Amino acid sequence: MVAVKAGDVEGALRRPDPRIGVYLFYGPDMGLINERARAVAERSVDDPSDPFQLIRIDGDDIASDPARLADEAGTMGLFGGKRAIWVKSTSRNIAPAVDAVLKGALQDTVIVIEGGDLQKSSPLRTLCERSQKALALPCYADTGRDLGAVVDETLKSHGFSIGREARAALIASLGGDRLATRGELSKLMLYAHGKREITLEDIDAIMSDVSSLAMDAVVDAAFGGEGTSLEIGSRRLAAEGVHASVLLGAALRHALMLLTARLNVEEGRPISAVMETLRSLHFRRKPLVERHLQRWTSESLKAVIAVLQTSLLDTRRLSLLDDTIAARTLLDIARMARR
Repeated sequence: MVAVKAGDVEGALRRPDPRIGVYLFYGPDMGLINERARAVAERSVDDPSDPFQLIRIDGDDIASDPARLADEAGTMGLFGGKRAIWVKSTSRNIAPAVDAVLKGALQDTVIVIEGGDLQKSSPLRTLCERSQKALALPCYADTGRDLGAVVDETLKSHGFSIGREARAALIASLGGDRLATRGELSKLMLYAHGKREITLEDIDAIMSDVSSLAMDAVVDAAFGGEGTSLEIGSRRLAAEGVHASVLLGAALRHALMLLTARLNVEEGRPISAVMETLRSLHFRRKPLVERHLQRWTSESLKAVIAVLQTSLLDTRRLSLLDDTIAARTLLDIARMARR
């Protein structure tokens, strides 16, 4: 068979070739591998809860006894009907066992394999890509379009709607791992139980750490040259007992992140493309950080990093003055930003 591209996997699964007896799912996204493998295994039998129809085997067991897979594939069901063998991933090579199965006749039996993150030269991946009876299906981290499809399908199936702004915020808050995405969506829907529409407030409540957002707001104010917002936010954090070294540490991490991004910009990459690489940012921060990248140069960021490192050391040496040191340092950064 011709190797299936990542973007063609869903289409291949929607229109399965009746000649295919072995499905190999591989790639770095273990959550997506498990989700797709489960879907194929369960739809291949009449009753997925029947252990005689859906047989689960650990890959290590097959590696230790290669003949077992062929034996299971050739076994007739007690009451007839279709059977599926679901093989969990393993670091050991099970290609010889799968090869033996592919050389025989697969009748009313589908084999589904979770292969893990296999290299192109992997014997199992190579075997399935070349066989007329197998499909090797890559599973990579979700992109923005994939995430959007997952969000839309999941919310709609549970009776929820979501506005354009809230949808964009939700997608920006999710990562690329399918299993983690499903978990976050489950928490969000549980929180919104009894409502029909997911709102921005719901997303903020479930997918944001309020104290972390308050600290981010102070850091963003400093690097944006916003003295008033910086003063108000700093007082709030001090009243909440946030230690000065924690706040300065957050500012230092932000400066280091900006420096890496700014160096990419100065090498000729568009700011929009560089922003796409900053996936860990909360969606509300992205416009602010983009302005930081426009405002600061790599040289000025290196100077800020040196100032922050010195101030962090001072907060440990002069612990009674730590709040004063942090406030002065952030105010100095805001002045540098305005210049």
